[in-house]
Amino acid sequence: MHSYDTLLDECNDLEIEVYEMDNMKCKGLYGDDVIWMNKSLPSIREKRCILAEEVGHYHTTTGDILDLSSLENQKQELKARAWAYEKLVPFSKIIQAHNLHIANRYELADFLNVTEDFLDDALDWYKSKYGLCVSISNFTICFEPLRVLEMFDWIETSSLQYGT
Repeated sequence: MHSYDTLLDECNDLEIEVYEMDNMKCKGLYGDDVIWMNKSLPSIREKRCILAEEVGHYHTTTGDILDLSSLENQKQELKARAWAYEKLVPFSKIIQAHNLHIANRYELADFLNVTEDFLDDALDWYKSKYGLCVSISNFTICFEPLRVLEMFDWIETSSLQYGT
């Protein structure tokens, strides 16, 4: 699982500088290969979620998008968030959680090392992108209510010979 430190290492590999700052009015900010993180975020999980979104800006955003009254800027903000959702809440980890018998959203957020709010936002985003369900290999992930269904290959009993 990606930890906050792993994301910091990825930033280093991408030559993105990361600074934790006091007295920020926002949770995080990206610009010109620098990420500023609000030092007073309440948990390492929230820092991880915010850092992932800011790295998403590195990968998806162009120009100054601070004015979120602009529809184009809102779209770029959503692209960065979507990048973070796919990074921290990938389908493969949802399926892995299912296989580990993780039973609810709280346990899933804990397993993924994200906040419950981030998990809920990620699942809402997936639902807006894929609809109520998405199929991956022999699994179907349903977003509302959240569940994973596993498909099995069944042998048709009508084609079997019973001792005759």
